[in-house]
Amino acid sequence: MGRIDELFKKKNKNVLNVYCTAGFPALDSTLEVMKALQENGADMIELGIPYSDPLADGDVIQASGNVALKNGMTVATLFEQLKGFRKLIHTPVLLMGYVNPILQYGFEKFCFDAASAGVDGLILPDLPIFEFENEYGIILQKYGLDFVFLITPETSQDRIQKLDELSSGFLYAVSSSSTTGKDKNLAAQSLYFKKLQAMTLKNPLLVGFGIKDKASFTYASGFANGAIIGTAFIKALEKTNDIHKSTKDFLDGILR
Repeated sequence: MGRIDELFKKKNKNVLNVYCTAGFPALDSTLEVMKALQENGADMIELGIPYSDPLADGDVIQASGNVALKNGMTVATLFEQLKGFRKLIHTPVLLMGYVNPILQYGFEKFCFDAASAGVDGLILPDLPIFEFENEYGIILQKYGLDFVFLITPETSQDRIQKLDELSSGFLYAVSSSSTTGKDKNLAAQSLYFKKLQAMTLKNPLLVGFGIKDKASFTYASGFANGAIIGTAFIKALEKTNDIHKSTKDFLDGILR
């Protein structure tokens, strides 16, 4: 049983997954941010690989990615930073990115390096089902990596069931069909959340996009096993001189 499965076995409600951008706010702050998240209550870490054309990311996360790229973050640099990180970080960690830079690096090499470092899984929003089923899924399985698909309010019930069947770790329920960081009226999506709640899903469900504070985290978690916070945390890191304190203050506001 992998770390993600173990987490949901021990805790199946109010699971907090926090997104951070590798190489942000400084090139060498990746592990510092991850350690601060672990120490202050994050149950899971979604580590974003900066990319110049991130389709699902809003302005704040795009800007953090641009900073990270200017700082010199690359896929190879990230894996250098992650060597031995499991001596410090015991929390489940997923890499979130886009297919293009991973294909440039080499998909199997990427999976090998991720698994060797101790990464638990991947989220690649632009990887199509067909390619996953016919080429990449078997490679992910070979290296023991979970793969998380995203669903939206527009995803049909049949497709939700298909994506749930193909996913492992959890299923990522996007709260609305827009980019990250946009103000969302989560209550307006209650029918969508209730539909998911009523389905017999194989995987735990986490809600993302528009989760920014205690109220939205609590609301989303009422329909799912937990929620994902990204943009609001990146904002908390933008102007900080003390990553640990800013992370503690932010997570205290969500969890306390």
